[in-house]
Amino acid sequence: MTNNKENPAGAILLPTNPKYLTAIDNLLAPLRDANWAAIDDISPLAEVALRSLAKQPAMIGDLFASAAHDQSLFTLCEHYDLLDKIVLYRCPQFRLRLHVFLPGYFDRPHNHRWSYSSLILCGQYRHSLYGCDDNLTTEVDVASLTPVMIRNEQTGMSYTLHHSMIHSVVAQPYTVSLVIRGPSMKDRFVVMDRVEKTAWWQYGSANESKEERTAKAMSLDRFKFLEAKLAELSILEA
Repeated sequence: MTNNKENPAGAILLPTNPKYLTAIDNLLAPLRDANWAAIDDISPLAEVALRSLAKQPAMIGDLFASAAHDQSLFTLCEHYDLLDKIVLYRCPQFRLRLHVFLPGYFDRPHNHRWSYSSLILCGQYRHSLYGCDDNLTTEVDVASLTPVMIRNEQTGMSYTLHHSMIHSVVAQPYTVSLVIRGPSMKDRFVVMDRVEKTAWWQYGSANESKEERTAKAMSLDRFKFLEAKLAELSILEA
């Protein structure tokens, strides 16, 4: 991993080689050949990997620090008003990320472009599940959307979600989850506003404008703040 280009946030990225690169490669190897279309296959493999990694804050810390110097990872990190996403590892089949839910976090019901597995490292969130729809479009009757299950995802809990599942989350401040997101199964997904009774398409970064990508780019200062915060929460060893 060698790079000396400047990223969108303005930080000069240097060559890096994480100490734990071989270990994380081996830990995640079973997921590279797994069938991501079958979450009953993915779920046990992902849970083993996530729980093993969660017990190794030094490894998480090393991957986190290395991501700041790897353009292929750093440019995928995102900062929103209420959520930060740090990409720790990527391969053609999946990405390993940390999600940090900021004070006041909530989202609107939505599905995903990809299936994923999540382990709550600290904090908790209220997780509303509305059911699956493989043919979901913006013509959905938003007024009729009601949860069929509500879960309280607490520290130490894990789950795997199919990309067709419609869900929403309300999180406690600085809830942190470790996430393995699978390959994209579609180019776009639907977001629904139950108050305004509207729905719209949202696209992956490949279909975003330069302005949209720049608006959510992670700055190096933000990255360093998150590193200190996650060390304070004992998620990683800085």
